[in-house]
Amino acid sequence: MSLKATRREFLQVAAVGSVLVASSAQLAAGAVGGSMPISPGCRKSKVRVAKLYIGTEGAHWPTPKLKLSEEVKRYEAEFAKRKAEFADVDFAVSETVSSVEQLRGIANRLQNVDGILAIHLSMGIWGILQELVALKRPTVLLAQPYSGHEWTGFGALRNRPEGAMFDCILSSDFNQLAVAVRPFRAIHHLREAKILNITAAPNTSYAQAVKDKFGTEIKAIGRERVLELYNAVPEADAKSEAEQWISQAERIVEPSRDEIVRSVRLALALQRLLDEEEATVITVDCYGTMWRQLPAYPCLSHCRMNNLGYGGICESDLQSAMTHIIFQGLAGKPGFVSDPTVDESRNSIILAHCMGTTKMDGPGGKASPYKIRTIMERQEGVTVQARMRVGQKVTQAILLGTDEIRYFTGTIISTPETDRGCRTKIEVQVDGDVRKLWQNWTGGLHRQTCYGDITEDLGRFCKFTGIRFVSEV
Repeated sequence: MSLKATRREFLQVAAVGSVLVASSAQLAAGAVGGSMPISPGCRKSKVRVAKLYIGTEGAHWPTPKLKLSEEVKRYEAEFAKRKAEFADVDFAVSETVSSVEQLRGIANRLQNVDGILAIHLSMGIWGILQELVALKRPTVLLAQPYSGHEWTGFGALRNRPEGAMFDCILSSDFNQLAVAVRPFRAIHHLREAKILNITAAPNTSYAQAVKDKFGTEIKAIGRERVLELYNAVPEADAKSEAEQWISQAERIVEPSRDEIVRSVRLALALQRLLDEEEATVITVDCYGTMWRQLPAYPCLSHCRMNNLGYGGICESDLQSAMTHIIFQGLAGKPGFVSDPTVDESRNSIILAHCMGTTKMDGPGGKASPYKIRTIMERQEGVTVQARMRVGQKVTQAILLGTDEIRYFTGTIISTPETDRGCRTKIEVQVDGDVRKLWQNWTGGLHRQTCYGDITEDLGRFCKFTGIRFVSEV
């Protein structure tokens, strides 16, 4: 789908009533070769990371001949190869630390970063590591083979109360350098995120709870402002983009061309609202206080937002909106909100919702095929029925309140084509026993599904934010 734009070009308004429609230009984040794309899910600032090389000159392991400066150059070359993966990262601190005294000398600078990436170079770092962990900043230590013998104590340290903010990756894979910063990115995105909730009945208590815990702002927006923006969108712009959606669809099943144009016009209005507010996610109380209060349903807009790397969430579901932001920070990919139903005979769960997203691989990925349909429950409106990828590994999760994430993983084994249930459907064969899954189910119906197995990333995020990480199988 050619519906992408650079972040600043995402929407520019020359004057009231003049809207530039998103073009086919690549997102500034783009696709990152061989790794996750970076979603433009944060508008305000870069992720601040401290990069610390820790080691001692002349240590017996990996060899007394090791020169720390040469090791640092070797790693810096690997960072340079992965420049795109760190495009949204500001390495605010980059130091080689060989003693506790050196670390104490830069401790104040480490208090203002989102996380610390420590790279183990040699033996002799245990005192430095203990001092580092005592700072109580989210810290990931990367230790390649032959770095030193200290790894024998890493497990005990990370599992003790004082190690609550400490985790390790023991790997020769330099790609883990980018993996290590993912939880820092999710923490940063949440702190600077702004969710717009279009509703007449805002959930102020939950908004305050997430503000206190994560720094996320949730702002209620009324119907009148949306209508003003809708009326300011030139109909010609809406018709032009509607033709793109129509021409690229496999089939238009129920909606009329006029309904599609109205849905696109609302999408352009909501895009302008997102830009004006410098927000990253929009959710609409489409089955509640906003039911039939707007010129169209927001389903197509939600698909479009997700394709652009921002967020469109159904039914004023703020927990799903928060989960969506976490997914984008960890994986650069959107979530798929779903109403699940279970099939024990196939050890599967069918995840269904009328609003499908065509770019589940992220804004730089290839779009999936889609049809344009009505909303099943309402038999009206316009929504995108996306056909996701069979054989794809997925993670399903939800943030419950502010202190628990429940999750499971599985593989898409089919995309059911039936008029029962919502329009977009994936059947996921569960990794584990689906009976245990439904017997343990709690926290309401909705869940979010993300392409890929991101459980290790989610686990680190939960560790650093004090969230219970609960497997549902």
